[in-house]
Amino acid sequence: MDPILTKHVREPNSFTLDFYLQHNGYEALKKALTLKPDQIIEMVKASGLRGRGGAGFPTGMKWQFVDKKIEPRYIACNADESEPGTFKDHLLMERNPHLLIEGCAVGCYAIGARVAYIYIRGEFFHVQRILERAIDEAYAKGLLGKNILGSGFDCDVYVHRGAGAYEAGEETALLESLEGKRAQPRNKPPFPAIVGLYGKPTAVNNVETLCNVPLIVSRGPEWYVGLGPEKNGGPKLYCVSGHVRRPGVFEASMNITLRELIEGHAGGVRDGRTLKAVIPGGSSVPILLPDQLDTQASFDAVQKAGSLLGSAAIIVLDDTTCMVWLAENLLHFYRHESCGKCTPCREGTDWLHKILRKIERGEGQMRDLDLLSNISANIAGKTLCAFGDAAVTPVVTTLKHFRHEYEAHIKEGRCTLSADWRARQPVGAH
Repeated sequence: MDPILTKHVREPNSFTLDFYLQHNGYEALKKALTLKPDQIIEMVKASGLRGRGGAGFPTGMKWQFVDKKIEPRYIACNADESEPGTFKDHLLMERNPHLLIEGCAVGCYAIGARVAYIYIRGEFFHVQRILERAIDEAYAKGLLGKNILGSGFDCDVYVHRGAGAYEAGEETALLESLEGKRAQPRNKPPFPAIVGLYGKPTAVNNVETLCNVPLIVSRGPEWYVGLGPEKNGGPKLYCVSGHVRRPGVFEASMNITLRELIEGHAGGVRDGRTLKAVIPGGSSVPILLPDQLDTQASFDAVQKAGSLLGSAAIIVLDDTTCMVWLAENLLHFYRHESCGKCTPCREGTDWLHKILRKIERGEGQMRDLDLLSNISANIAGKTLCAFGDAAVTPVVTTLKHFRHEYEAHIKEGRCTLSADWRARQPVGAH
């Protein structure tokens, strides 16, 4: 499949309005404004577009759930891309911002909203400037603001930069942060479609999700469905990183396999090493093994294989990777990023990290392995949001597939893998 979302990202000035208009930019918005809002929602439903932020929930259904009897209504674009290994939304916002802005405007028209907020990750300061410049261009051209293109439809788009909290990627925590509060998840129900931003109906959509909307409106849902397997249509962005020759963002249909992405697009495992494992959807999903590389990189196929596509951040691990170190490294992240609202998550992630660090240092005991499993079981499914499940996944999945490495650390009092990178680590770096 030829790139669509990223077709022009390597061309100079691809982020400007002039460039975007030269390549049929805002034609989808013009078309949408000639249709009824319900027709747009039906088109998105018919396309089968699934949320690209991780959960894969049908976008059209989410828009249909938005309470149309209450005003005002809002679109909240989740641009808080913080999942380790994920950098696709960054690329879209930096090199094709008007596609996102057009998607926000069409989405607002579809659900009857007049305001969209792009909640951007706190560290993306340079991307914020690009987005705000693009928004200013759109206002100046009459593509945002009052009476867009003489249609009577008003739409404002604002950029809100977060404070660097991973938890703000959870939709209700994002809304809390937008309201000026701590980024902590809300009890659900009620869901944002009913009680969202400022207590009003809100659709929370990922950057890549909204960037797909103009394609569906301009080219039709039938075309979109035909690009991928059943219930997994459209173009998809994959972030491939880790031990590969050519890490990067690659666009393909979800017919592609993990093997084609890793060995084809990313050039295979670097330095002639052997593949040990793959994390297919960001650090919060279970590991897949080398004999599962022919799994189709779609939501349903990856789930059937025992993992999740998530944010489509494919992290490749070669045979020098210590799985105990991997789990400890990721738990260092999750411990730091826990919002602290739920006791199992707040206390449990700290406890898991301390035990993993002890094992990694060669000071562990065999009973620690059962303790890791017990703590994980007391976190998973017992928190307000999915953070708890995400945090225990590195522990559970490495224990399941690589328990022998944990046991070797304990028996030998050290890591038994002779990886060159370890010798280059500063003392106490992990």
